[in-house]
Amino acid sequence: MSGNGLVAIGDPLARVDGRAKVTGAAKYSAEFSIPGLVHAALVMSTVPSGWIERMDTAAAEKSPGVLAVITPSNAIRLAAPERRISLLQDDQVFYQNQPVAIVVAETLEQARYAATLVQPHYQPGPAKLDFLAGFPASYSSSHAGEPGDQSWGDVDGALASAEVKIQALYTTPIQHHNPMEPHATIAQWNGDRVTLHDASQHITGVQETTAKIFGIPKENVRVISLFVGGAFGCKGQIWSHAMLAVLAARQVQRPVKVVLERPQMFGPVGARPRTYQQMTLGATREGKLTAIKHVVHSNTSVIEDYLESAAFPARVMYACPNISTTSRIVPLNLGTPTYMRAPGVATGTYAVEVAMDELATKLQIDPLELRLRNYAQVDPHSGQPFTEKHLRECYQQAASRFGWSKRSHEPRSMRNRQELIGWGMATETYPGKNLPASAMVRFQPNGRILVASGTQEIGTGNYTILTEIAADVLRVPAAMIDARLGDTDLPPAPISAGSMSTASIGPAVQAAAENARQKLIALAVSDRQSMLYGARPEDVVFDGGNVTLKSGRGKSEPFAAVLRRHGNQPVEATAAAKPILDSHTPCHSFGAIFAEVTVDADLGMTRVKRVVAVYDVGRIVNRETAQSQFIGGIVWGISLALYEDTGVDWRYGRITNANLADYLVAVNADIPEIDASALDIPDYRLDSLGARGIGEIGITGTGAAIANAIFHATGKRVRDLPITPDKLV
Repeated sequence: MSGNGLVAIGDPLARVDGRAKVTGAAKYSAEFSIPGLVHAALVMSTVPSGWIERMDTAAAEKSPGVLAVITPSNAIRLAAPERRISLLQDDQVFYQNQPVAIVVAETLEQARYAATLVQPHYQPGPAKLDFLAGFPASYSSSHAGEPGDQSWGDVDGALASAEVKIQALYTTPIQHHNPMEPHATIAQWNGDRVTLHDASQHITGVQETTAKIFGIPKENVRVISLFVGGAFGCKGQIWSHAMLAVLAARQVQRPVKVVLERPQMFGPVGARPRTYQQMTLGATREGKLTAIKHVVHSNTSVIEDYLESAAFPARVMYACPNISTTSRIVPLNLGTPTYMRAPGVATGTYAVEVAMDELATKLQIDPLELRLRNYAQVDPHSGQPFTEKHLRECYQQAASRFGWSKRSHEPRSMRNRQELIGWGMATETYPGKNLPASAMVRFQPNGRILVASGTQEIGTGNYTILTEIAADVLRVPAAMIDARLGDTDLPPAPISAGSMSTASIGPAVQAAAENARQKLIALAVSDRQSMLYGARPEDVVFDGGNVTLKSGRGKSEPFAAVLRRHGNQPVEATAAAKPILDSHTPCHSFGAIFAEVTVDADLGMTRVKRVVAVYDVGRIVNRETAQSQFIGGIVWGISLALYEDTGVDWRYGRITNANLADYLVAVNADIPEIDASALDIPDYRLDSLGARGIGEIGITGTGAAIANAIFHATGKRVRDLPITPDKLV
C-alpha cells in the first residue's frame, strides 16, 4: 500500500473485519439476541433403518420450561417437503443420528434435558451398511453437471500393449468437516414473513429453499449470515436443523434457536465419502503415459445421490491419448455425503499422484522429471488450450526453493539417527469457475463509501476482498470504505464454494464501482455550483475521495460536498456480472507441492518437517489472505494424509468418534514451516478481474506429496489413508 493510504489489487491489506473478530464484536448466527427467543434441541435416531412405531413424549412435555415436543405425529404439514432432509413429515428412518423430533423450551438447558426424556420406539428395517457388497449394484451419477463417466481413446488396448504398467487400489475414509462453529439457525416469523440467522455458505439458496418448503414467496424470506466460523462445504447445502428451526418457530409462535451439539455434526450435515480407487497407468519405458484408467467407488445415502468426483482430476492432469474415468456410487444407510474442501479433487489427486510416484519408482525416473515428460500443454480430452497454464514455472520455482535436486533417489537412503527422512512431491489442480453475481457501490453524504453484495464471509476474507477491489477502482483509502454482505436484502451473489467467490463477485464490484464513479462525475460536471461545472466527464478523475479536474490546479472537491448540494442524497450503482467463459473452454488452476517428512524407524511416528508449494491461480487480489488460504489448504492436506478418519461401526452405522477428542485433526504442533506462494499471472479469459479461486487447491496434492515422502523415507508404500504409525511398523 502507498504512503497516502491508497490500496491496489494485490496489496496485503489487513482483514478489515479482523478487529471485530478478535474483540468479539463480530456476530455469528447463534449470537443474536431477539426478544422472546426460545431454544430447541434435536432428538436423533439410534437405528440406521426402519420407522418410528411410537414416541413417548409425556415426560418431556411435563418437563420445566418445555413449550412443545414436535414429532412426526404433530408437526405442521409443509407445502413442499424434501426427502433429502428430515422435516418430521413421516416416520421413516434412513440413518443413525437422523433428526426424529425437536423439543422447544425457554432455555437451552431445559430443551436439552427434555430431549433426553423423549423415547422413540423403532421398528428396525434392513440396513445397507456393507460398502464392498454394494459394488455390483452401484451406479453412476454426475457432479455439478459433469458426467461421472468419461473416456476417450482405446484404453484397454493401450494397457494391453504398455511396456510398463502400474495397477493399485487406493482408499480414503469418510471424513467430517468439524468447523469451530457448529451449524446454527435462529428463525423468527412475523406474519407470513420469516427471518433466518443461519450459519450458511449460500444465503440465497437458504432463502429459495425456505420459500419452497413453506409455500411462501421468496421475497418473504430474509436470510442473514454476517460471519461463518468455518464451513468448508458442510454449510453449503440446506440441512434438516435449519428448516426444523423455521418449522418450530411457526408452530410455537416464538423465535427459535437451534445449535447442533458436536456429536450431531456427524451424520445429518454431510461428510466426505469413503472412496475405493482402482488406478491403472500404462507407459513406455521412457516414461510417456499411454493409458490412464481410474475407477472410483464412493458411498452415498439411500435418500439422495451424491457423487464424489475423485475420477475427474485424471482427465486433466497429464498428456495421455487414452484415458478412462469411471465413477460409481454405493447407497448406504448413512447420512448424505456432501462437498468437503476440494470435493473429489482432494481424494482423486491422492490416487493419481501416488500412482505417478509408483511409476517413477518402477522406471527409476525422478518423480518431477516424470511429470515434466507428461506435461499437458492443452486439455487432454478436447485438445483446446487452457485459459492460462503456467505449471512448469510452479515446478521450477518450488523445486528450487525446496532443494529437490539434492534428493537421494533410493528409499531409506536419507537418515538422521533414529529418524528416516523422506522427500516427496505432487501436482495440484482445481477447476477455475465463476457464477453470476451482483454488487452495489454507494457514495454516502457522510463521506464514506459502501460496497455491498449478498455473498458470505466464511473466513476466506470477503469483507476485505470487496473493500480492496472497490478501493482499487475508486482510488480511495480502504479506510473510507464500509463493506456489507451476508444478507439476502443485498444484491444477490452465488454460493461461497468451489473456489469461485472472488471470480464471481469481484467483477461485479469492479463494474458497480466504475458505474458509481461515472454517475458521481456526471453529477459534478452538471452542477453549476461545482468548480468542475462544464468539464468533460473524461477530463475528470476520482482520486482520494475527491472529484478532480485532471489538468486544473485547485479544481477539486470532496464527493461529499457534491452530495450536500443535491439534498444529501447518495449516489449509487448496482452491477451484475456474468461468466464470460463458455463451458467448453478448459480452465484450471495448477500447483506444485514438495514435502519433507521424518519417520521414527521403530515407532512409525511421522512428522511433516517442511512444505514448499507454488501455485498458478490467476491474479492475486490480496497477498495476505491468499497466503492464508494456501496454508489452510496445506494444513488440511496434512490432516487428510495422517490423521482424519471417521470411525464407523459398520454393523449399526453408528459413528464411534463423533467428537473432537477422538476425531483427530492436525493441530499447531503438527504443522511445519510452510512456504506457499503464487505466480500472480492474471487469467482474463475467465473474468475481468483475472482471478481464479484459491481456497481449495492447497489440499489437492498435499496428501499425495506426504504419502510419497513417507515411501521415500521408509520404502513402504501405504495406499490407504490416513497413514498411521501402525501401517509403517
